[in-house]
Amino acid sequence: MKILSAEGLAKRYGDKMILSNVSFDIEQGEVISVIGPSGTGKSTLLRGLNFLDPPTEGSVYFKGGKLSKRNIDEARRKMVMVFQSFGLFANMDVLRNIVIGQTDLLKKSVPEAENRARELLKTVGLSEQARHFPHQLSGGQKQRVAIARCLAMDPDIILFDEPTSALDPTMVGEVTAVIRNLAKSGMTMLIVTHEMDFAKNISNRVFYMDEGGIYESGTAEEIFGDPQKPKTRAFIFKIKTFEFSVKSRDFDFIAMLNGIDDFCFRYAVDDEKANRLRLIAEELALNIVTPQFGECELRISFPESRDAYYVSVTYPGEDRDAIETGDNLSAALVKNAAKRIARVHDAEKGVNTFDIEV
Repeated sequence: MKILSAEGLAKRYGDKMILSNVSFDIEQGEVISVIGPSGTGKSTLLRGLNFLDPPTEGSVYFKGGKLSKRNIDEARRKMVMVFQSFGLFANMDVLRNIVIGQTDLLKKSVPEAENRARELLKTVGLSEQARHFPHQLSGGQKQRVAIARCLAMDPDIILFDEPTSALDPTMVGEVTAVIRNLAKSGMTMLIVTHEMDFAKNISNRVFYMDEGGIYESGTAEEIFGDPQKPKTRAFIFKIKTFEFSVKSRDFDFIAMLNGIDDFCFRYAVDDEKANRLRLIAEELALNIVTPQFGECELRISFPESRDAYYVSVTYPGEDRDAIETGDNLSAALVKNAAKRIARVHDAEKGVNTFDIEV
């Protein structure tokens, strides 16, 4: 059963596009983690889903019904959100923080709401703090209260916006342990997080966000074990990169080669690998791709583990293998220096990409 869906979501602030054409479905019981660099729209996406910051374009569907400003208050009772900054009422004790939503929105009696609040405080390990005020709690305890408050609404899905980002590292485990227990219980959750091990271990699916949308998605095993796209690989494996744009056949190849040499020196790439990277990049950019297509994007990269080195070249056009149709001697040099050569044609973007392992 689909709990939450987005269709073509976009968010613009003036002339700046933050999100563009984001679409996905979330099934009941799924746990989806949203990861990616800062500034790629992760929190904007969550705030758009529950209309705290309504999308500029597109539609959101909750349990089959289309959301709008008219019905969002009702939907928020079952699509709750846990914020970075806890959002507790400072003038209320812990118990009252969990009771108030039940009595005001669910119309429960005070005794019924208090009984449920005490059950939830026991679940998150805070029974002793029922009569404490927020200023008397640690950051981890505040966030656990915030989660208990959301659970008091008997939600269909919980949206977590960086639930551990405001915490001291020693307190992160307190909160992730509670979320793990929720996952085991079957709670549907969408979690924006920068805790990679947590996301890897808890998620059914992972969204990697970049370039204004969901750049790559897959199971946790796929995204963390074998990401397919270069920016995902760079983020997951903390990849060191060198990039160079070739805009014409008369490009400054001396600047490109000098940049490669500086990159290899800076990261202490051994001489044998550095020579292979330089040769492949030079032959592809200078003698194979650019003479045929007039432009390309060159990228050299390797993960911190240094278990592989890559040269990636992207060029425009139809499905065409530039190595096979290019200079024969240069093609032989590239093939001889490479461990593996793979080429992908993206028909939608009209580009070809070589990924070459060195």
